[in-house]
Amino acid sequence: MTNTTHFGYETVPEDQKVHKVAKVFHSVAAKYDVMNDLMSMGLHRAWKAFTIAKAAVRPGFKVLDIAGGTGDLAKAFAKQAGPTGQVWLTDINESMLRVGRDRLLNKGLLTPTLLCDAEKLPFPDDYFDCVSLAFGLRNMTHKEAALQEIQRVLKPGGKLLVLEFSKVWEPLKKPYDVYSFSVLPFLGQRIAGDADSYRYLAESIRMHPDQETLKKMMQDAGLARVDYFNLTAGVAALHVGIKL
Repeated sequence: MTNTTHFGYETVPEDQKVHKVAKVFHSVAAKYDVMNDLMSMGLHRAWKAFTIAKAAVRPGFKVLDIAGGTGDLAKAFAKQAGPTGQVWLTDINESMLRVGRDRLLNKGLLTPTLLCDAEKLPFPDDYFDCVSLAFGLRNMTHKEAALQEIQRVLKPGGKLLVLEFSKVWEPLKKPYDVYSFSVLPFLGQRIAGDADSYRYLAESIRMHPDQETLKKMMQDAGLARVDYFNLTAGVAALHVGIKL
């Protein structure tokens, strides 16, 4: 029997999800940053700045940025880790990774970039001081497997930061739904020529585990001292965990 999973609100065979997600991000890669600014009214920049501050990357750190996309976090981490550090920009989507690599090169940052699957990380055990995963976990087929892989490659004392859309404050739910299912697809069509990908984005957010569930998933993966911070009334949340 074929295992199934969700692609937004649609139920699909597991082996199809990765291809469907890839199609979404191939479609939106060129306009990804413009759309992020429009969709979040620039708030994603504040959320990422908060994540960077909580990461507390120091010179010499080894950092892995998973689903790093256009490189916002990797760029900041590379500057903080300095010439003695090592910051890997990775993504499963070649179009997104190419945009991120070029942006880093344009800033004079020669960081390694790698096309890879978070569920099968090609790194040794106990290697990284810090791992970041921003707006990527909800697109993964086996979230638990990805979290276990991250725990494996973290050094003891290393830190995982998961920045993701989450469960919004209940009084804001109705207007947020209207915005998500009406405004986002409209913007997607006008700016990126793709309403369906942004409809999927809205659906994938609703299917993603809420704050407490994700906290438990990180604990189950072997991370300790897991805590989360609600950002913009829970539109996004940053989860932080430590490998003991």
